[in-house]
Amino acid sequence: MERKNILTGSPWEDKMGYCRAVRIGNMVEVSGTVAVVDGVKVKADDAYAQTMNILERIEIVLNDLNVSMKDVIRTRIFTTDITSFEAVAKAHASFFKDIKPATGFYEVSKLVAPEYLVEIEFTAVVA
Repeated sequence: MERKNILTGSPWEDKMGYCRAVRIGNMVEVSGTVAVVDGVKVKADDAYAQTMNILERIEIVLNDLNVSMKDVIRTRIFTTDITSFEAVAKAHASFFKDIKPATGFYEVSKLVAPEYLVEIEFTAVVA
C-alpha cells in the first residue's frame, strides 16, 4: 500500500521526525494538533477559539488526503484545564454533531507551550 505523508512546514517536523498526517490505504492518522494562537482571533485563554482553529486546519489537511471530516471515526482531545469541557465540546460539536466519532477528553498537566489549552488527534477511515 502506498503511504502519503502530509507536511505543513513546521520546523518540528524535521526536528522530531513526524508529519501532520499519514494515509496508508483507507486509514488516516493525524498527529496531535494545537491552535495557531495569534492573540487576536485565537487567544491563549480561549479554549473554544483554539478548538475551532484546530478543527478548521485539520479539515484542510484531511482534504489534502482526499478525506473529509465525515470519515473521522475517533478524536482524542487533550486539555490543560478540564473545566474548559463545555467550550471545547461546543466547538467539537460544530463539526461532528451528526458524525459522532468516538471521542476521549483528557486533562494533562502541560502541552508543548503554555499558550496552548487544547490539542487534538484524529483517526479517519475512508469507506
